[in-house]
Amino acid sequence: MTDQLLGRLERVDLRDIWISEATSFTPWLAKPENMAVLGETLNIDLELEAQERSVGPFRADLLCKDLDTDRWVLIENQLERTDHTHLGQLLTYASGLDAVTIVWIAARFTEEHRSTLDWLNKITNDSFRFFGLEVELWRIGSSPAAPKFNIVSKPNEWSHSVAKAARVIDDSEQSDTKLMQARYWAALNAKLDEIGGPISGNRKPQPQSWIHYRIGRSYMGIGGAMNTQKKQLRAELYMTGSPAKSLFGQLREQRTDIERELGYSLDWQELPDKQDARIALLLENADPADETDWPRQISWLAEKLIQMHKVFAPRVRDLTI
Repeated sequence: MTDQLLGRLERVDLRDIWISEATSFTPWLAKPENMAVLGETLNIDLELEAQERSVGPFRADLLCKDLDTDRWVLIENQLERTDHTHLGQLLTYASGLDAVTIVWIAARFTEEHRSTLDWLNKITNDSFRFFGLEVELWRIGSSPAAPKFNIVSKPNEWSHSVAKAARVIDDSEQSDTKLMQARYWAALNAKLDEIGGPISGNRKPQPQSWIHYRIGRSYMGIGGAMNTQKKQLRAELYMTGSPAKSLFGQLREQRTDIERELGYSLDWQELPDKQDARIALLLENADPADETDWPRQISWLAEKLIQMHKVFAPRVRDLTI
């Protein structure tokens, strides 16, 4: 048996890669592939909403949404050891929001700051969650530096068990329509997984009239929506937040090419009375309450979402915000 040559892990100074929090680390963390690494560490499905967004008298480094619960997630970054200034900002954020998850990332946590987060998790209810993460960089030989997040403080017994239990209770009190919606999106997830392709059916089905999946760009999602009153089903690319109108306009300039690739026309809805915008395709005479018709409806929706994802995904990556 031949001995295998193994490399040696070498720690890399954070400042060798990231010069500052604002100009280097925060923009790096905001990229979708890096947000995914952070989300896996926290066991939270994160979607970036904004960078350097004002929250009260301070500016949060990153403002995200927990896609499972639709709750705000505020992220504060430090490339040094923790300090009282950042702790004060975190407490200010928590005092001004009804429900929030706060993630404090630093090169090193002092014992007093780690203990403070533990204490906050102990005395607050499930509306508030505090995470402390230390970030490290490692490489083997001349390989690129690789990041590693280590949780040093987290909510008591954190595994989403409390949140899931709360949702079970909420579901038991939901109307028949809400429960039907959750089952409907679960069936769509299963169909997407069965077909395979660019959309994974791992989105948590919620008791609501819509479901969105990632398309590789912040402020945008691709998904389905139902209207039980009009008996309509909608496949859509949805744009939200302050960049929505600009993103919509840039895509509308490509309308001819987009519709030619798809092979059908789309409904381009700028939604002038809202901040958001959407590009949609409707299926009429589709009653989501009629479970006997679900196979037809869900097959149509899965097929259109996959087609739209293939056509839109390469384009949305090149849009300017």
